[in-house]
Amino acid sequence: MSNNEKSQSTKFNLPDWTFEFHGHRCPFMPIGYRMGTLALEKLGVGKSLDHQMHVFSEMGVGHPQGCMQDGIMSATGATFGKGMIEKLNYGKVAAIFWYPGKKDAVRIFLKNEFQDKLAPHEFFKYRKQGIEPSEIPENVRKDIIDIVLNADIDELFNVTILPDFKYTPVKGTFSKAKCEVCGEYVFERYLRVKDGKKVCTSCSERTDEEKVIHLPNIQ
Repeated sequence: MSNNEKSQSTKFNLPDWTFEFHGHRCPFMPIGYRMGTLALEKLGVGKSLDHQMHVFSEMGVGHPQGCMQDGIMSATGATFGKGMIEKLNYGKVAAIFWYPGKKDAVRIFLKNEFQDKLAPHEFFKYRKQGIEPSEIPENVRKDIIDIVLNADIDELFNVTILPDFKYTPVKGTFSKAKCEVCGEYVFERYLRVKDGKKVCTSCSERTDEEKVIHLPNIQ
């Protein structure tokens, strides 16, 4: 078998539609997709159609690596719109995957060694100049994406099983009421009282310090 044939036989098959969904071709969306497919395998479940898989991304804001989150959503069906993926704001290329009915959760982290392997690539020389991924030459993008798709799972990820993982999803509600200031409907979980009136978050003039984030219990 030639090196080219070997490369083609071991290359991870990434659906083309994932790039269309993400918007540009880059290495971290495929990393997220591979992370998500590995989580499905480790948990022994399929892609979620409804509200099953929960993902707690350890990424924060201002990280180009955050593209991995679109890959995770594409692979698992745990989408932002369904409220199934949240950020823990740790600034790490990692995520925790939890599925209802499963005793354990799984945490997957992109290995330091693989991050170091990618770091010198020409792709990042463009990115550090502020050049957007869609404007980087196609041959440069293809090369770094192929590095990701040709890598073995053991080369890519550290996988940690989180035993007896406890998480209680926020209960959904269809109940809503009109804000007594702006008149717009607001779901009752977000109603507040101001000057004796039931108001929405905006009209309550809530401060940033009052923001509530629903975090998993990862002790």
